[in-house]
Amino acid sequence: MKVIWNNEIVERSEVKIDMEDRGYQFADGIYDVVRAYNGKFFTLDEHVDRLFSSAEKIELILPFTKEELKQLLSKLIQVNEIDTGNVYMQLTRGIGIPRNHSYPDPELVPPVFTATTTLVPRDQIKMDQGMSAIIVPDLRWLRCDIKSTSLLGNIMAKHEAHKKGGDEAILHRDGVVTECSSSNVWMIKNDVIYTHPDGNLVLPGITKLMLLKVARKAGIPVKEEAFTLENLKEADEVFASSTTMEAMPITFIDGNPVGQGKRGSGVERLQQLYVDAVEEVCGKIR
Repeated sequence: MKVIWNNEIVERSEVKIDMEDRGYQFADGIYDVVRAYNGKFFTLDEHVDRLFSSAEKIELILPFTKEELKQLLSKLIQVNEIDTGNVYMQLTRGIGIPRNHSYPDPELVPPVFTATTTLVPRDQIKMDQGMSAIIVPDLRWLRCDIKSTSLLGNIMAKHEAHKKGGDEAILHRDGVVTECSSSNVWMIKNDVIYTHPDGNLVLPGITKLMLLKVARKAGIPVKEEAFTLENLKEADEVFASSTTMEAMPITFIDGNPVGQGKRGSGVERLQQLYVDAVEEVCGKIR
């Protein structure tokens, strides 16, 4: 398997990450994940833009331009013959010796970039049947808009869901729903779609962006508006969105059915609109 290490494509076995790397020591780094269908990237521009935006927010300078990165990522999926799958990319601040909390001089400590590919087919069965979730407090930091490698709060929430037999954890701050542990969360009530507005408390999801776009284009009422746990309990439909999940129905929350306990017509329509958008760029989804 080939991977990207800084600005080269090499065998995975050739990659060496130093134990003093600030990503390992401090989680001082960022990441992003972009998806390919039929060997073609979907929303590559948006994912690269978000990576650069996250970098800017923590004063981390990337070692290449956006266009250079896109070309490198495109070459990677070609050499690894990725049809339907993901590219995970990560950038850390580099090797800081001696260990120091302050940012090192970027001219003396270059960042470290890596990227890997994974074949990940669409889970159409789960998209049809839906998944379960639990509700947990949002214990993460206050800059969730930065796609940081520091994901301990997310991991703890996801593990709590796993212990209770759930697929996802829906997070809330003092009763206001923010997002899920690894996805954005939405609800539908009386044919109106609601999702938390972008800001420092949620990740600006690329799939969320695309779903908002296709919904509005189709004339579906959408409100980027925070909603509460009480609102969530009264929702007709609930779903999560992410690069890999696309639009995933949540049919049970804390063991209780959402609506009829199965995928609703609103989510089903959004799923098809999203697929239509993918197929315009990447060709027929098989």
